Amino acid sequence: MALLFAGATNFFMYFASDKLVLRMYGAQTVTAAEAPELHAMVDRLRQRAGLPMPTLAVAPQAQPNAFATGRNPEHAVVCVTEGILRLVSREELEGVLAHELAHVKNRDMLLQTVTATMAAAISNLAWMGMFTGGRDDDEGGNPIAGLLMVILAPIGASLVQLAISRQREFKADEVGARISGRPLALASALRKLDAGAHQIPMHVSPAAAPLAQVDPLAFSGGSVAKLFSTHPPTAERVARLQALAA
Repeated sequence: MALLFAGATNFFMYFASDKLVLRMYGAQTVTAAEAPELHAMVDRLRQRAGLPMPTLAVAPQAQPNAFATGRNPEHAVVCVTEGILRLVSREELEGVLAHELAHVKNRDMLLQTVTATMAAAISNLAWMGMFTGGRDDDEGGNPIAGLLMVILAPIGASLVQLAISRQREFKADEVGARISGRPLALASALRKLDAGAHQIPMHVSPAAAPLAQVDPLAFSGGSVAKLFSTHPPTAERVARLQALAA
């Protein structure tokens, strides 16, 4: 029951993710006539990656960032903020877009849905066990153990989910660098995006934050927030890209 409930919820999110996420970021799709340079850049990169042309969108956010969503490569959406278009160079933007196309190529949206479903199922199971298990004293139920399970099981499941999310960012950096052929340009862009995320707040739902290239909520994050971060440290990402370039 816990798995079915979590699966039904995330199944809906999986198929409606593109529209929901664009709404969360306040983004609007753009045509080739409205953003010719952006379309030409993505078209060139997606051909290198062997992907169909995604839908492109621009979010009216001052913070420099980007994200990709959509249930599969045929229904993918790549979005950039107005802030990133003003901040990064052409080569850096190519690196950023290649990173997002790597998420599409790696089908990370599907993987995130599966991990979210399993994490939610574990949380649901813990709650169900708390309210339905060990009611008969003869069964030896331990209310303290049940309470600990309710608290610790969701935390453990979330930590595993976050660890997977961080590893997918590393993988997208690597694949994106190979698509663009510019690992150092992506590294430079990541530095700028990380600095911008810490200086310029972005008002977006935490549910949509993991999709962004760098944590869009870093402006309000503290040391405790880093433990539950959906993104690996930018310095480590840059170091890996520099090693790849070498």
